[in-house]
Amino acid sequence: MSERIGVVARRTAETSIDVRLNVDGSGKFVTETGVGFFDHMLSHIAKHGVFDLEMRAKGDLWIDQHHTVEDCGIALGEALAQALGDKAGLQRAGSAYMPLDEALAFAAVDLSGRPYARLDLKLLGREIGGMPPDLFDHFLESFAFAAKLNLHIRVLDGVNDHHKVEAAFKALARALDAACRVDPRRQGDIPSTKGTI
Repeated sequence: MSERIGVVARRTAETSIDVRLNVDGSGKFVTETGVGFFDHMLSHIAKHGVFDLEMRAKGDLWIDQHHTVEDCGIALGEALAQALGDKAGLQRAGSAYMPLDEALAFAAVDLSGRPYARLDLKLLGREIGGMPPDLFDHFLESFAFAAKLNLHIRVLDGVNDHHKVEAAFKALARALDAACRVDPRRQGDIPSTKGTI
């Protein structure tokens, strides 16, 4: 099987983003968005999803981080959709629990072609690594809609917001890894009774 790779260049008046995602990678990453904590979270998607990810972004950070984080979500989602193509032979769905110290997160993914995001990160409203907490939801929503997948993430326990977000991103990565795996029993069949996703 050839490697499944998505390459996206997104250019707007607000951002310039280049993404290369290899679903069949080994967990290597280069994340350069200008937002340090966000880079840290993106690295977890690669490392724990066992994807190779290059994400380079230049955005209007002199305004705020919103456009950069949103457009990175869109570009990453488009790269994933491109890499998976018609999704023939895939597991399609995956889920994972991930603890981090006192925090525990759960993520479930369905590569259904029907975008939806249901998120409950239970953040306390303070900035995390300089990022407003609402941007984590916004990134995940943008990613889910661009990738055309159904995403549920819930933080089940925790006190430290850094731990909650990190556990959530790691759980997402592991759920994506499971959903993107090829199931040899399917013999290349589309994993849907509709015959298309």
